[in-house]
Amino acid sequence: MSEYQAFRVELTDNIAHVQINRPEKINAMNAVFWTEIIEIFQWIDDTDEVRAVVISGAGKHFSSGIDLMMLASVANEMGKDVGRNARLLRRKILALQASFNAVDNCRKPVLAAIQGYCLGGAIDLISACDMRYAAEDAQFSIKEIDMGMAADVGTLQRLPRIIGDGMLRELAYTGRTFGAEEARSIGLVNRIYPDTASLLDGVMGIAREIAAKSPIAIAGTKEMISYMRDHSINDGLEYIATWNAAMLQSTDLRVAMAASMSKQKPEFLD
Repeated sequence: MSEYQAFRVELTDNIAHVQINRPEKINAMNAVFWTEIIEIFQWIDDTDEVRAVVISGAGKHFSSGIDLMMLASVANEMGKDVGRNARLLRRKILALQASFNAVDNCRKPVLAAIQGYCLGGAIDLISACDMRYAAEDAQFSIKEIDMGMAADVGTLQRLPRIIGDGMLRELAYTGRTFGAEEARSIGLVNRIYPDTASLLDGVMGIAREIAAKSPIAIAGTKEMISYMRDHSINDGLEYIATWNAAMLQSTDLRVAMAASMSKQKPEFLD
């Protein structure tokens, strides 16, 4: 496991804890953040020992979103030609999208633990996670509209499937700040915890419960749920039939059935 500038990464009990580690900058997403997160999630995908992932932010806040200094550096690269500027910006945007695509495409379940600010690009990040949990002090905002731009790293594409079209439109058009209780009521977060310590304890507990399951079964379940975002029910039924034609031959099935019959806890290989 490598050392990172924008993150702290730990592997314990089959859970990778990926913590944004720039608390002095409210965990703003600087240039190195976007490249390191791809590297981290490639390691997670390649490491069978990792069975679940928790993303959190160090300090009082999850993340204030994209670092404005990074945006300023992109502006400095702009020239006078509109066509070349457009090509440059398109490449930059696609590169940023790839960072959160790496989270979304991860084979392992990814749980976000959110306290304090979760603004702008941080909404893009949590939208790419499987589940989201919040401390009572969490504050959310799709802030891009107040910067005179449309969010372009995944919020507008992923959130309608999480909170619904109308709610997403209201939050994206107004940019208003909303708290943990509203986030739960619209389905953005699954549970609320009193403070950051209990948030991390609770989310790690859920991650441990997931990590105790068959990794083959978890990977298949995530694949099927993700597949259904863009396919019909019939497509999904056809896909799971083909998928399970192979996966039902895994030893995990026999281990799980034997454990159930003997009322013991199953132990699965990585």
